[in-house]
Amino acid sequence: MLPTVSKGRSSSSTSRANSMSPQYLRRIVKWQQMDIEYTFWQMLHLCSSPKVVYQHTKYHKQTKNQWARDDPAFVVICSLLLVVATLAYCATYDHSATHAVFVVISVLLFHFLITGALIATCCWFLTNAYLREEVPNSHVVEQRVEWLYAFDVHCNSFFPMLVMLYVIHFFLSPLLVAHGFIPLLLSNLLFMVAASYYHYLNFLGYDVLPFLERTTFFLYPIGAVIVLSPILILSGFNPSRYVMNMYFSQRL
Repeated sequence: MLPTVSKGRSSSSTSRANSMSPQYLRRIVKWQQMDIEYTFWQMLHLCSSPKVVYQHTKYHKQTKNQWARDDPAFVVICSLLLVVATLAYCATYDHSATHAVFVVISVLLFHFLITGALIATCCWFLTNAYLREEVPNSHVVEQRVEWLYAFDVHCNSFFPMLVMLYVIHFFLSPLLVAHGFIPLLLSNLLFMVAASYYHYLNFLGYDVLPFLERTTFFLYPIGAVIVLSPILILSGFNPSRYVMNMYFSQRL
């Protein structure tokens, strides 16, 4: 027989998360309510000391009684930085303003928001369905991963990737898209480090949740990336040339 106490608390937690979403969306257009300074602090530490950021996530849970951010500042600022970085590519490599607008919108939507929503949904489902610890008795509150927290984890993991694959890559792109073994090697190494660090931060985001177990599952893709990289190098695949050709083929 299912425990009625746990069900009631779980449903109240779910309704609280659902009621938070409209408020979260409304705050996107209200800069005065965003904590910009704290957001930049998080971004800096995600690149240098990511465990500190997730230590503060525990404090947020204790004070706000939710794991997910209630402030959309991180998503907004990350989106703006991604747009600026993409505009720099367009100004350097593009051939028309119309195509530049298309590139900016497609990068923002497909590289960050839509892909992030899909990854967050998959992680949200996997953690709640397979990685939660069994509740030992009916008096313990059943906890679940919030979808918005799963999206937060993606955003946290994406930012260092933005720095590596959109900012550092931009300044190195004349070298990385050139022909030869050195550009091929450097390009694959940069993409390997960025992808591995993304999955490492993804692991940290779920490992901090005390009601999850076997979170090392999120480290497995790093092994796949490390195995795949030498294969791509030996096959002559340059990810920088591939991506740049996809958007700016007439200028390479």
